[in-house]
Amino acid sequence: QVQLAESGGGSVQVGGSLRLSCAASGPGYSSYCQAWFRQRPGQEREGIATLASGGATTYADSVKGRFSISRDRREDTLYLQMNSLKPEETAMYYCAWRDVGAAIWAGYLAAQSYNYWGQGTQVTVSS
Repeated sequence: QVQLAESGGGSVQVGGSLRLSCAASGPGYSSYCQAWFRQRPGQEREGIATLASGGATTYADSVKGRFSISRDRREDTLYLQMNSLKPEETAMYYCAWRDVGAAIWAGYLAAQSYNYWGQGTQVTVSS
């Protein structure tokens, strides 16, 4: 199985930027789709951005124009560049993978579509 580990979270002022990273490890893994989610206390996980194996991207309306998803395939690392951050975007941010073991497809931005998850990294945007 694959293991995912997020990093790059922290505290930032309103309007600031952060870049999150998700490092993958494990023998013999591959993915069809990678994604970033976030979750605020008491709420469901929200899909933010996805990157399909062919390079197609999908973004939530709330982050279009400000966030950008990318990957370094050689290093097996997924990135999320976040610009112009807002206080309401304070949340735990998770990376996720979908591979051939996934049983459900509910859309690119649906948590049920992914079968591997990292532990999360906290992002706090101060007002």
